Amino acid sequence: MKSYVQIASALAVTGLLVAVTTSTAMADRLQDIISRGKLIVGTGNTNPPWHFKDEQGNMAGFDVDIGKIIAKGIFGDDTKIEFVTQGSDARIPNVVTDKVDITCQFMTVTAERAQQVNFTIPYYREGVGLLLTADGKYKTYDELKSAGNAVTVSVLQNVYAEEMVHKALPEAKVDQYESVDLIYQALNSARADAAATDVSSLRWFMKQNPDKYRDAGYGWEPQTYSCAVKRGDADFLQFVNTALREAMAGVDFATYKSSFERWFGVSPPEPQVGFPSELR
Repeated sequence: MKSYVQIASALAVTGLLVAVTTSTAMADRLQDIISRGKLIVGTGNTNPPWHFKDEQGNMAGFDVDIGKIIAKGIFGDDTKIEFVTQGSDARIPNVVTDKVDITCQFMTVTAERAQQVNFTIPYYREGVGLLLTADGKYKTYDELKSAGNAVTVSVLQNVYAEEMVHKALPEAKVDQYESVDLIYQALNSARADAAATDVSSLRWFMKQNPDKYRDAGYGWEPQTYSCAVKRGDADFLQFVNTALREAMAGVDFATYKSSFERWFGVSPPEPQVGFPSELR
């Protein structure tokens, strides 16, 4: 019969082997990608400026560029990438079941989702903004707010739409429409004084229609966009975070800046030399 000491020693060795095996499995994702020769990214294909197909049928958009930044970090070549188009409801399942290595698809970070996947550092902060016509009656958010119930805001139909608009403009009238196109039509026809929409969409729309619209200059309802990887892929998560951080604040900033300007029509703040300001 084995002594308690022998049994304890055997269990300790078994536990160590399990830990080493588990740790090795967790660390394999990045090496598997390198061995495969391409990064597999899950994203959509119908939502400019985030992810869509351009006139040549190629994948384009800010999410697509973020995937390319990660691929370039791995291979030194941003073409070594495969995009798997997926619906919003597949963003987490495709990561969990290994159909994709990573999902980059304007995915809002929530505590609930963080129980299912690991989120990377943020690469964009979304919010709601107010689009105005360049020749309209109101030029700024302050003017809209001061006008009270004389202002009408068009917004995409949603159970929370009126409450959302009233957080920024408590007295405004709210007209809800079934599609984004209709909220812009209401603005163009002066049935609405402002259109409430995602700031990213607002900036993209302004870029496509220069001199026709203006941003009221106020954003609210912030939400963080990050990519998602499978829980347990610690080394891969660390690598992706490094690639994204250096794109937003380091050696690859020019690439991130170029993409940001292309899709949103504005420049992100330049990283300052000296103390890493992101650590403040």
